[in-house]
Amino acid sequence: MENKIVAITGAGRGIGRATAIHLAARGARLALGARNEAEIAAVAGEIEAAGGKAVYRATDVTKRSDLDALVALACEHFCRLDVIVNNAGLGPISRFDALKVDDWDAMIDVNLKGALYGIAAALPVFRRQDSGHVVNIISTAGIKIVPTMGVYAATKNALRTATEALRQESGPNLRVTEVSPGFVDTTFADATITDPEVKAALQKRKEALAMSPDAIARAIAFAIEEPSDVEIGSIVVRPTAQD
Repeated sequence: MENKIVAITGAGRGIGRATAIHLAARGARLALGARNEAEIAAVAGEIEAAGGKAVYRATDVTKRSDLDALVALACEHFCRLDVIVNNAGLGPISRFDALKVDDWDAMIDVNLKGALYGIAAALPVFRRQDSGHVVNIISTAGIKIVPTMGVYAATKNALRTATEALRQESGPNLRVTEVSPGFVDTTFADATITDPEVKAALQKRKEALAMSPDAIARAIAFAIEEPSDVEIGSIVVRPTAQD
């Protein structure tokens, strides 16, 4: 991990924040992106205060130009990019008959298109370097399909399909990893859910079994730290109590 250059989207809170802090503590240098600039500035400040290196940029993953700029920031400050972690996501889950079509559009734009924009930004750099690593954060919601998570799971399974195709296309010098977290103790979903019943049920479930985002950060580090000729294709990390 020492001196690996890693770009992370959605780095201001939750899994992204935990991953940034964990990788920095192991010697990586970070380019952090998130929509909330104050949050990523705080994460970068925490990393710098601990002796690490981090730069940041306000990044809206629904804008392809923002992903291009984040990758350019990493290259400008650190001269290369070794890993991109496409972590940004949102989950305003609901039943289909609630007809929250705007929420469906938002999940497609962030969870799927946002990750694809990250891939598109990083691949030219990886091709130029003849090395690189794409890490896509997916979800166990795409493994076990349950009510209220239909569109969310669909976006994650679309990304799972794209990730596997990229892996098969990647050749010997590009590594591709999908990480599927189970229930994680973050504000990721409940911050955007407007259905009070769904929100209450999610909160109750989170209190009962959610794991720390640090667990996902460790899994991401494990995949990155393998030798360059070893690819960890898929990791599922869930609480032991999760169905």
